[in-house]
Amino acid sequence: MNGTSIAFISLALVAGFAGGFLLANKLNSSEIASLRAQTSQQPANTASQSQPNGDTTLTPDELKTKIAEADKNPANFTYQKSLGISLYRYASMKQDNDLLAESIRILTRASSLDPKDFDVLVALGNAYFDTAFFKKDAAGFQTARDIYTKALAIKPDDADVRTDLGISYFVQEPAAYDKAATELQAILAANPKHDRALQFLIQTYAKQGKIPEAEKALARLKEISPNDPVITELTTQISTAKGSPAK
Repeated sequence: MNGTSIAFISLALVAGFAGGFLLANKLNSSEIASLRAQTSQQPANTASQSQPNGDTTLTPDELKTKIAEADKNPANFTYQKSLGISLYRYASMKQDNDLLAESIRILTRASSLDPKDFDVLVALGNAYFDTAFFKKDAAGFQTARDIYTKALAIKPDDADVRTDLGISYFVQEPAAYDKAATELQAILAANPKHDRALQFLIQTYAKQGKIPEAEKALARLKEISPNDPVITELTTQISTAKGSPAK
């Protein structure tokens, strides 16, 4: 994946965006060691010790071995799930579009084996989200939303997944700000202190030219999270929106 990534959307990186490029930050060194260990069939701590400190790169051969192993054991749900989620996070961290496609393929297989696995559904939805963002593919965002909806049927109170669903309307082209606002408002009605939903609702209001609503939401964010590093940027966005036509 290239430099026009989610990280370059205004505020998105700081705010803790949906989808892989931010979730990939959760793939820490121990998880990479585990991924490498599964490839080499060595204990994770041994693999970690054999690599330089801070090494977060797997070789193409290591990755091919992992993927081939999954393909040889298509009925092994545990393996498909573990590899699919780890591969997705790794692909996102490395901004590797081809590897992201492989993660979708493996996660889809895992989901076919257990359609009710929440973690698989969330990772698969996130992978489609990232792919749709880079391809500017509205149909891909709809696929992500369909998968998020399946996940929410299992855990309807998961505010993070519902926030990601709402954000998908915000970042698609053309944006659907009304739908984004509806989803984000619903999250905040149930959980008024969900800061990420509030951050994106503020941005949505600013894009819509709803300045009073944006300012009121920003005041709420300042109350619940006064040290939030995005407050300055959000304030600037609202100020800019005051001189822009409503959308």
